[in-house]
Amino acid sequence: MRAHLAAWREAGDSIAFVPTMGNLHAGHMSLVELASQHAEHVVVSIFVNPTQFGPGEDFARYPRTPESDVRRLKRAGVDALFIPSDAEMYPNGIDAATQVNVPAVSEILEGEHRPGHFAGVASVVCRLLNICQPDVAVFGQKDYQQLVVLRQMVRDLHMPVKVLAGPTKRAENGLALSSRNQYLNARQKDQAGAIYGALSAVGSAIEKGRSDWAELEAEGWRQLESAGLHPEYFAVRRAVNLSKVETVHQNLVVLAAVRLGDVRLIDNLLVARPA
Repeated sequence: MRAHLAAWREAGDSIAFVPTMGNLHAGHMSLVELASQHAEHVVVSIFVNPTQFGPGEDFARYPRTPESDVRRLKRAGVDALFIPSDAEMYPNGIDAATQVNVPAVSEILEGEHRPGHFAGVASVVCRLLNICQPDVAVFGQKDYQQLVVLRQMVRDLHMPVKVLAGPTKRAENGLALSSRNQYLNARQKDQAGAIYGALSAVGSAIEKGRSDWAELEAEGWRQLESAGLHPEYFAVRRAVNLSKVETVHQNLVVLAAVRLGDVRLIDNLLVARPA
């Protein structure tokens, strides 16, 4: 991969990188399209990273569709596809692998419910960025906390890469596109549209001037429960670092995680508070 990319760099071309876990859908492809707008060459990786899955999570059954993924990427004009093995990413084995930990922001919300998840994410993305050394890296806004964690990692480690966020792609009922959606049946997919409904209702209230954060979070929680979902959290936070909101901050994000049957879904909505 490094030798392949070196020829492009010697020609003075820029490189954009989109890391994925495969099972590509329209959301992934929108990130590829965004990447193509910011560099001469687009590189995509597919790697289902074992270190970001906790005990009892869906690593073994996570959908893997390499043949159809390759076809989609070829049609999209992607210049290079990197599919490393576990041994290539973790040559000393997973248990002995060096970890990258981004403190504080990795320990709240998703981090509280999935201990060690963001250490796994940061560790693998750091490796991928070191291998590909892109000018631009593109991530989806759907995994908003992941985006905040990786932006901090890039800043703290002085990595020469610009991090871009692609907007969340949604189904007609507002459900954020995700590989895990295929675990849902048709009725559950309709039901899961309530996640975006709750985020939108709270976001609209904030845009109209409300600032009673605890009550807004409680309203979102109740709306999810009334739809038959089981929320793990519903939070209003500062968009920049996910800290709790103070009255002076305008750029906010509303985040939620729910369980529906044995499927766990996350989503978020950026909100601009009135000045």
